[in-house]
Amino acid sequence: MTRIDGRAPDELRPMIITPDYLSHPLASVLISCGNTRVVCAASVDAKIPPWMKAQKVPGGWVTCEYGMLPASTHERMRREASAGKQGGRTVEIQRLIGRSLRMSVDLLKVGENTVSLDCDVIDADGGTRCAGITGAAVALALAGQRGAGTLFPENPFRESVAAVSVGIVDGVPVLDLCYEEDSRAEVDMNVVMTTSGKLVEVQGTAEGEPFSRAQLNELLDLAEHGLRQIFEIQRQAVAAARERARS
Repeated sequence: MTRIDGRAPDELRPMIITPDYLSHPLASVLISCGNTRVVCAASVDAKIPPWMKAQKVPGGWVTCEYGMLPASTHERMRREASAGKQGGRTVEIQRLIGRSLRMSVDLLKVGENTVSLDCDVIDADGGTRCAGITGAAVALALAGQRGAGTLFPENPFRESVAAVSVGIVDGVPVLDLCYEEDSRAEVDMNVVMTTSGKLVEVQGTAEGEPFSRAQLNELLDLAEHGLRQIFEIQRQAVAAARERARS
């Protein structure tokens, strides 16, 4: 099978994670996955959600806001702010990113703080939610290091989390779908995993015919193959930011 961009079925798009892309947040990155680019920033507020306070839930919270620039797609998108409310897709994605990132931290070590991750898509070519999770996890790791002992009692970051898409296109299982592949996939799936190999979320849908348990297992194996490479890219990005801070 020849993919639209010449990749092998089990090949990721080129991924680059650039730490400290923004000047003001505690931590930020620009993540590029092929032609998809997302800016992810981590900020800390010294407060917790009212429901945690009311229910006397100990520790802190990690949450996410997700959005797409109007010019991030082929046809201009209307700003959701001008519509007066967020769309269902936006709410679903930011909840997914928030859930995923909470798997990376010990909320007790966050203290009575809220860590907000902002994921803003500036170019969309498929896999924006996966890029958001992967990039925001690096921003969260950097925020944990930088805030330990000052903003947080200690570093709350436990392990990284990342996400990748897999699917079946023209009968072939493929890794890391671009938009065109995603739009015509017979099966498309997003897999979120921790570095220890535990699954956080699996979102899979058959678009034409149902898929078998054997195909599901093959897609999960393909996703893990890609995620192992992504974890190494995350590790290198965190190490590069730490080294730059020392110099």
